[in-house]
Amino acid sequence: MKINLLKAVTVFFCVFCLSSAVLAENLEIKGSTTVLPIAQKAAEAFMKVHPDVNISVSGGGSGNGIKAIIDGTTDIADSSRFIKTKEVALAVEKGVYPVPFGVAYDCIVPVVHPSNPISNLTSAQLKDIYMGKIKNWKEVGGEDKAIVVVSRDTSSGTYEVWESLVMKNERVFPGALLQASNGAVAQSIAKNKFAIGYVGLAYLNDDLRTLKVDGNEATMENALTGVYPISRVLYMFTKGWPEGTTLQFINFVMHPEKGQKIVAEAGYVPLY
Repeated sequence: MKINLLKAVTVFFCVFCLSSAVLAENLEIKGSTTVLPIAQKAAEAFMKVHPDVNISVSGGGSGNGIKAIIDGTTDIADSSRFIKTKEVALAVEKGVYPVPFGVAYDCIVPVVHPSNPISNLTSAQLKDIYMGKIKNWKEVGGEDKAIVVVSRDTSSGTYEVWESLVMKNERVFPGALLQASNGAVAQSIAKNKFAIGYVGLAYLNDDLRTLKVDGNEATMENALTGVYPISRVLYMFTKGWPEGTTLQFINFVMHPEKGQKIVAEAGYVPLY
């Protein structure tokens, strides 16, 4: 009798687990490594409130996130830039209508090794460094050492904003070391006394020295007012107007007391 009861309980438990797994909703989020800290923290908080929802979050770059929305392989695309005209055209061709939601503000911050004495560069100097015209730190008031230029790869939304706002649509010179994520850039700069790179606000740490741009610091106030010259909006895109769990998650991220508090905790500038 005891054995039969044990079997019955085991069978019930297995059926219950299988049913729960079937009933659980899955939400896929892909894209920008800049937006990644927001998405990860928001997903963890959302799943605590909605234990029947499984959220998978991954990086890969803004371009890859938007491509995934167009291809239908993600529910939400994180992007640190706005969608391009050619991406909109491709999406419409496939019957997809991406909807953008601004979820935070950010500054792209030039960073160097803490031992570097430089504290400010002009927009023109940054452009010349990344075009390979300025090659030595002594040309901008630093040591007589060659500048190691670190940049993001071309699938990155951060790279594209940098290309637009700093490079004025000129390309970064071929000698730059390309990195696939904000984290990889930060690590490269922390290990090289003569390197320069750029990262989003959430990736600043004690191993990096932040530079002013045109005398302006990358602060919350300067991002909101646009005083800091390399500011931007961070986005989440959905495939058409969101519904169900996707809509719930977007509303959660944009809520002043929920997701926007997480935005601040992640190191970015809240909408409100």
